[in-house]
Amino acid sequence: MSASKIGLDDIENASIDEIRAQQLSNLRKTLQHAYANSPVYKRKFDQHGVHPDELKSLEDLSKFPFTTKADLRDNYPFGVFCVPMDDIVRIHASSGTTGKPTVVGYTQNDIDAWAQVVARSIYAAGGRKNDKVHVSYGYGLFTGGLGAHYGAERLGCAVIPMSGGQTEKQVQLINDFQPDIIMVTPSYMLNIADEIDRQGLDPSKLRLRCGIFGAEPWTGEMRGELEQRLAIDAVDIYGLSEVMGPGVAQECVEGKDGPTIWEDHFYPEIINPDTGEVLPDGEEGELVFTNLQKEGMPMIRYRTRDLTRLLPGTSRSMRRMDKITGRSDDMLIIRGVNVFPSQIEEQILKVGGFAPHYLIEVSKEGNMDQLKVLVEAATDGSANDSNCAELQHHIKSLIGVSSSVVLQPAGSIPRSEGKAKRVIDNR
Repeated sequence: MSASKIGLDDIENASIDEIRAQQLSNLRKTLQHAYANSPVYKRKFDQHGVHPDELKSLEDLSKFPFTTKADLRDNYPFGVFCVPMDDIVRIHASSGTTGKPTVVGYTQNDIDAWAQVVARSIYAAGGRKNDKVHVSYGYGLFTGGLGAHYGAERLGCAVIPMSGGQTEKQVQLINDFQPDIIMVTPSYMLNIADEIDRQGLDPSKLRLRCGIFGAEPWTGEMRGELEQRLAIDAVDIYGLSEVMGPGVAQECVEGKDGPTIWEDHFYPEIINPDTGEVLPDGEEGELVFTNLQKEGMPMIRYRTRDLTRLLPGTSRSMRRMDKITGRSDDMLIIRGVNVFPSQIEEQILKVGGFAPHYLIEVSKEGNMDQLKVLVEAATDGSANDSNCAELQHHIKSLIGVSSSVVLQPAGSIPRSEGKAKRVIDNR
């Protein structure tokens, strides 16, 4: 039954033993399905010297090869599909930054399961039947808009399919339609907040009570900024197109302690990103997912490149993931120091006086890497050279790299209408 009928799906509060037993059963079926129906997976398993019959326990999954974005691009567009094209009812693709897009196919059962996990996610965020949900994720090949849309409808909500862009109109509709929930990237929500201020609206008088933010890493400091400015609960939704889309994991509003992974659909592992070794719960590493119920294009041990750790369940029985600290493929190495944009964002928001908009520029002078952080003054004009010096000190002492901090006028740093572009690497 759907979350709209019973509040919680039974599996959300099942015992750990029940969850693990269901995972093992579904994992065996998924491996058999992939091996039997995908030449790509059959070849990978055979080359790795492993067969689905060898999976006797969940720990045996570590014997199987990883799947990467390169596997999807090498078999573009439909080579990893595990059902005939006649059974595919939806195709999404992520544009990425280089090369061919990664293509994902869904059967009708996949679409139904996706709607259910997103409905479950919205419920966990505090959404209820008859709420109005304003969707500002992009619609189209990107999974965000339609994923949020179908899940909200499944829960019984009225959906406002605004998509991204047209920020002035976004605010007009938020003011006129009075939605209860907004689903959007956190960086674009900052643009909406700026526009709310520009229009002279009082956020506390809007009906909006919850923001479900995802599609990019964001910090606890960013949560505080959004909650304070907009008088809402800000919660994290996690997902990625290759595994399903939004709704792989969701932060529960009562705890706000990291997204709960819907483990009946997605089996998580944390690995050492350099060696591939599986790490125990609680240790930080790269997040890996295996689909447990997906038909059209199940991912087997898909390397997300997201860095986090697995934590015990709190609001639900299933495990949580800590906030994403960065991605192994967006890590900057500056003079031998590993630097993530989210680390710099955290320090910007701690200092005060700055708007939560910034740009990181990396260049080379001779053989030496140079890090420049462009920060924007808050609209109250309180930022000055001492704030910049304080930020520069924190970046050096807490992250371990020297930088120059350049203060920009309010409103001057380019805004994002989707995922924010925070880094320009000119090396």
